[in-house]
Amino acid sequence: MLVKYRKNYEKIAMGLLSFIPSEKDLKNLKKTINEYDTEKDRTLYLWKEKEGIVGLIGVLFKNNQILLHHIAINPAHRNQGFGKHLVKALKRRYPLKPILPTENTEAFLHKCNEDLQNDMKKLMSAPN
Repeated sequence: MLVKYRKNYEKIAMGLLSFIPSEKDLKNLKKTINEYDTEKDRTLYLWKEKEGIVGLIGVLFKNNQILLHHIAINPAHRNQGFGKHLVKALKRRYPLKPILPTENTEAFLHKCNEDLQNDMKKLMSAPN
């Protein structure tokens, strides 16, 4: 389930963001969290499962588009489709806004979009 970031999730969010190579430095990590806290055009969402928060996605709203800046999944939950769940939930929340990658998220978003297209093809070709 997609959950909007709140201050009481700060430690969890910082822990997840620290898995991103550009966010390993504590000073930079605090700056990033502060940007999501204070800048109206930035939003951080967490992905919650029964066992707790397993991932996050951070976006910047610009020119009626969504720029995917951060995506991080707890290593214990990787390769289980949670990243794809985050992108699908974001697309459902903002169906009229295209989601574009940054340099750091381009490979992930490209793979995710391919997987989503393949899933849609399978659904469309399945017998009724």
